[in-house]
Amino acid sequence: MPYSIKELADRLRANLSSVIVGKEKNIDLIITALIAGGHVLIEDTPGTGKTLLAKSLAASIDVEFKRVQFTPDLLPADITGLHMYNPKENEFHFIPGPAFTNVLLADELNRATPRTQSALLECMAEQQITIDGETRQLNSPFFVVATENPIETAGTFTLPEALLDRFLMRIPMQPPLNHDELLMLDRFIENNPYDELKPVCSGEDIIEAGGACRKVTVHKCVRQYIVDIVQKSRVHSRSLLGASPRSALALMWASQVYAAVNGSDFVTPDHVKALAVPVLAHRIILANGSSTRRDTEAFVDELLNSVPAPTEEW
Repeated sequence: MPYSIKELADRLRANLSSVIVGKEKNIDLIITALIAGGHVLIEDTPGTGKTLLAKSLAASIDVEFKRVQFTPDLLPADITGLHMYNPKENEFHFIPGPAFTNVLLADELNRATPRTQSALLECMAEQQITIDGETRQLNSPFFVVATENPIETAGTFTLPEALLDRFLMRIPMQPPLNHDELLMLDRFIENNPYDELKPVCSGEDIIEAGGACRKVTVHKCVRQYIVDIVQKSRVHSRSLLGASPRSALALMWASQVYAAVNGSDFVTPDHVKALAVPVLAHRIILANGSSTRRDTEAFVDELLNSVPAPTEEW
């Protein structure tokens, strides 16, 4: 890689910011997830830029991009591919599905049936697909950006906990502020800046950056801080299902990348705090029966306030 991880992140930030207005934090989070090798669930109401953010990220990297619009009649084979009989050659040939790509946009994931949603599990967890007993490796890098609309219930299917746990982060878009929305109108008044996006890095750059980020220092006291947060989520009186051990690993890996993309060669408690909500909130079920995004995010904020962060005197 001819430039540093921070320079790579800055290039991606600049590209995405030329299209997406007022979402600097979201841009940082999705870049972090990409380099960390995780997957992202973007959740919010229609028209907030979920799909545009995913498409802009894919256009900023010189890799293959495919989009699947999830609907109730979508079948698992529509994602993974299938064997098709060729009468001329008298044999079956494998027709790859859209999952055989580098960046996959799963638009409105919660509109598909659980059977179809489960087709993504092996893809996201193992970066492979098993069809008719034959396992095929997916491309590298492989990054899933899924979107869902949390307020619509007609024709939707709730994402199961096992699938949610495969997402490194859940990122809410939220409506823009007044001046940001005005800037958006100014920017899009004559043309769509998305059409002018050019790749600023390659897939190999992303893979190399991900490997380099694993060398970012995470002091023992910061690792203990991560464990304390996750453990507290399991024993808290308001928690029915706390964060999984996988989430502790996810928070550590994401913090390493977040530190690197912000120019640091070590993880601080502030890096952990910045990522705790998007990494942990969607993996937690509250005991009061309400596990909306706002409730679980507020719960994680409460955890951060109750678990003491390490200091220099640790």
